[in-house]
Amino acid sequence: MNRYLVMAMRRPDFDPAMVQPHVDFLQGLRAGGRLELSGGFSDKSGGAYLLLAQSMAEALSIAHQDPAHTSGGWEITVYEWQAR
Repeated sequence: MNRYLVMAMRRPDFDPAMVQPHVDFLQGLRAGGRLELSGGFSDKSGGAYLLLAQSMAEALSIAHQDPAHTSGGWEITVYEWQAR
């Protein structure tokens, strides 16, 4: 599996009610062995998570199921991360 860094930056029209569905989504990824790390930024501008996937296409498919993405309130960007 490869590592993908998912950046989730809040947009001005961000809906605070979508935070819990986003957290629930991440908990599901963690339970399924697909999430290594996750967390919000201290300035409340968004957050990031480290996703495990076979390919960029799979990582994008997973990230695009995140309520942060489907709600339209966050800008989601996915990077293949070759961390050591």
